[in-house]
Amino acid sequence: MNISIKFLNENAKMPTRGSDAAAGYDLYACNTQDVIVAPHTTAKIGTGLSMSFDTNYFAGIYARSGLATKEGLRPANCVGVCDADYRGEYIVAIHNDSNITRIITPGEKIAQVIFQKYEVANFNTVEELDETERGDGGFGSTGK
Repeated sequence: MNISIKFLNENAKMPTRGSDAAAGYDLYACNTQDVIVAPHTTAKIGTGLSMSFDTNYFAGIYARSGLATKEGLRPANCVGVCDADYRGEYIVAIHNDSNITRIITPGEKIAQVIFQKYEVANFNTVEELDETERGDGGFGSTGK
């Protein structure tokens, strides 16, 4: 898959993979100075990048596991969805789940992007749905 990347800022960094088998590409903070993220608050951090890629794909913005577990920082919406027709800057809203003030430094890895295929759905109105063993059993209905 070919991804076209536009650098919007001279400090922007190309996304990178941590290993040959990594699904995600690390995204880097493109701030010019430290950004303070107080406990239980959110800060928007730009990447300085915009992208273009095949339709029927989206760019999923996910937490970096080390940043989430060691620092308590994650994307505020948990998983961001960037559609194939979006041409603006990729900005990650970083939320601080910890009780400690955190700092995002320029050039720091802040999230990872994974390009995922999706199917376009056609919704059809029906009077009845097919029966299943579970039926309309909701939260916890299948046990622990």
